[in-house]
Amino acid sequence: MEDSRGDIGDRVSRIQSEWRRERPDVDVQPQGIIGRVHRLAAWLTDELTVIYGRYGLGEGEFDVLAALRRAGHPFERAPGELADHTMVTTGAMTKRIDRLVARGLVERREVEQDGRRRIVALTPAGRVLIDEAFMEHMANERRLVDELDADDQAALEAILTRWLAAGPAR
Repeated sequence: MEDSRGDIGDRVSRIQSEWRRERPDVDVQPQGIIGRVHRLAAWLTDELTVIYGRYGLGEGEFDVLAALRRAGHPFERAPGELADHTMVTTGAMTKRIDRLVARGLVERREVEQDGRRRIVALTPAGRVLIDEAFMEHMANERRLVDELDADDQAALEAILTRWLAAGPAR
């Protein structure tokens, strides 16, 4: 299906065509980008969470384990630091940590020099799990981005980096 500009039609281009017909006074060009990015994000999330599920993890639990693993030895961070690294509230982080503690993947410990402060650390079982899950996750991401050639991948990364830097989620 082609829209009025001769583009092969997808759902977004059909929506834009309808708006152009109904509201020719409104510039709907941004909808082509935002609509496709939104749909792409939903599809990518679905594709990524399949891998997390194989390890009994939700997206949030994977993020916590990954943030701890990226911290390097001894694989620990303060709960507030984890919240910053995963862009969630401290309340949401507490729930994620509780679930991971219950599974024996992380533990809460007091900071030696300050008994009032606590840290969250990967357990040996948590490190094994995140290392395995991360390897499969990266293979899955490679599969997804390989839908584009190397030049398109580089261009898209540069564009998204600039756009993200201009927005609030820096």
